[in-house]
Amino acid sequence: MKPSILVARAIFPEVLKKLEQVFDVDHNQADEVLSAAELQSRMRGKLGALTTGSERIDAEVLAACPQLKIVANMAVGYNNFDIGAMTAAGVLATNTPDVLTETTADFGFTLLMATARRVTESEHFLRAGQWTKWSYDMFAGAEVHGSTLGILGMGRIGQGVAKRGAHGFGMNVIYHNRSRLTPELEAECKARYVSKDELLKTADHLVLVLPYSAASHHAIGAAELALMKPTACLVNIARGGIVDDAALAVALREKRIAAAGLDVFEGEPRVHPDLLTVPNVVLTPHIASATITTRMAMATLAADNLIRFLTEGKALTPLNPQVLER
Repeated sequence: MKPSILVARAIFPEVLKKLEQVFDVDHNQADEVLSAAELQSRMRGKLGALTTGSERIDAEVLAACPQLKIVANMAVGYNNFDIGAMTAAGVLATNTPDVLTETTADFGFTLLMATARRVTESEHFLRAGQWTKWSYDMFAGAEVHGSTLGILGMGRIGQGVAKRGAHGFGMNVIYHNRSRLTPELEAECKARYVSKDELLKTADHLVLVLPYSAASHHAIGAAELALMKPTACLVNIARGGIVDDAALAVALREKRIAAAGLDVFEGEPRVHPDLLTVPNVVLTPHIASATITTRMAMATLAADNLIRFLTEGKALTPLNPQVLER
């Protein structure tokens, strides 16, 4: 009899077929978002699960599913995992790093450009039939080339954004991170390390690429927004909850900063209603990694983690490798 696993959300049919060659798969190709109770019910008796960011794996779920051995997240972020509880329960956690770095960095720069150049505002203006003449200051936005790019969080994706800015747009790149990069990486990214306050005060375009944790919750709130230039643009491709969305909506409405571009939101898929009423914001539905090639690579890596662990006791990208050592 094949081991039984749950695939909690819809995935590529090719990846599902690959899993079905090894496992008895309880899938969700209807792509319904499972409630906590439904997730527990569907996961009960399973040895493994393939999840996305919408499935919370915590002590309650683990207690209800004692047979569970591995949960493979189809994402690089894993704030939906209680890693401590999973480790205590002997459940391996995996994610999908590296395969989405370049695509996400591409989108970060896409969002930066759209925000700086007021693409959303101008398109709404055009679609509403309000464009009747040219004028010298019509949707005049912020300069990108040669401006100062600030990056908060300088992991793989942050470095990718830095390289695009420095090498492609001649930007002055500054960054802040929990730990400073090596001199070699700083040179490669043409980036200079600064304090968080200097980053906020100096950046013309501030891109957030830090992981979400209790320590980074509301890392950008009213106090931080008050330090930014009134001409600055803020871009968040990291995680919802890093920005206080309510405070950001106020800052945008009062023009304390010029604009924002957001791909992630606190409490998503819900979006703070005040963000929907300010014109100077570009909003996208968490699509920074959304190319067919990258999403396929993410799904395949998550599937390969399940297969390797449940057939060989190994994993490609473990988050709590101490479970493997037991």
